[in-house]
Amino acid sequence: MEKKIDVTAMGELLIDFAKNGQSEQGNDLFEACPGGAPCNVLAMLNKLSRKTAFIGKVGDDQFGRLLKDTVAGAGINVDGLCMDDEIPTTLAFVHTFPDGDREFSFYRKPGADMMLKEEDVDYDIIRSSRVFHFGTLSMTGEPARTATKRALEAAKEAGCLITFDPNLRPPLWKTLEEAKEQMEYGFQYCDVLKISDNEIQFVSGLDDYDDGIRYLQEKYQIPLIFLTMGKEGSRAYFKDLRVERPGCTVKAIETTGAGDTFCGCAIHGVLTYGLEGLTEENLGEILSFANAGAALITLKKGAIRSMPEREDIEKMLGK
Repeated sequence: MEKKIDVTAMGELLIDFAKNGQSEQGNDLFEACPGGAPCNVLAMLNKLSRKTAFIGKVGDDQFGRLLKDTVAGAGINVDGLCMDDEIPTTLAFVHTFPDGDREFSFYRKPGADMMLKEEDVDYDIIRSSRVFHFGTLSMTGEPARTATKRALEAAKEAGCLITFDPNLRPPLWKTLEEAKEQMEYGFQYCDVLKISDNEIQFVSGLDDYDDGIRYLQEKYQIPLIFLTMGKEGSRAYFKDLRVERPGCTVKAIETTGAGDTFCGCAIHGVLTYGLEGLTEENLGEILSFANAGAALITLKKGAIRSMPEREDIEKMLGK
């Protein structure tokens, strides 16, 4: 099948409620920000002129309709987005700390995103894609877990490049051991892994990042691994190469979507240069660009509607 889509992502689509001031009565005000890691990644890719598509499920309610309109408005193909008339759209409330970091409270027992069935998935969308991207939140329970695994098999059969961001959210798992098991399932399939500093320590049990990455490389033979380290920057591990670039210094308002912005920029870089012949120079450029994109989104609330423009990223890099 002709590869008409650059990247298809599958997984959760939800509303992030971010605190935005107080009312005259002293009550907290929350801003409804469309989000969900897979679609955040696609929104960044669309800013970089990539053709994208999303597969997932939302509730047939006001939030679900808001999400569908937002995703379509961002230029993402929503033919694979289903509406559930029984289960509501997943909601997450974001608590932001003074340094811009955050924690989440989820309303998802269940949420519509968990209700995606394997027969709901449009496999032709996957087959017509160059890249298939996924995370672990669609594997926290059934039937979405089975749907994700079936989609992965279809992507592999179709020769898609498979990219994976575990995006560990401990409150959404029955046990952390189950979370680790599903992360390890994803490692077996992916060609490109984006993983954070705390996630590599969690899954490897090793404090040193390089040791943890080496553990993953040896056990799962993952060709390319991107490690994000927050404001400290990021690293890329490819064959015998280990490339590192510093982060960009900004006064963060909120870090929601920073890792997804990095991921979208990194996937764009891999599509630009190809996976096989990546050089140290290529990897350095990808990291610097992705670091700048991730820094810029922390200056705004939310994710899908807050993705930086290519020109702003290049300006931050001094180009």
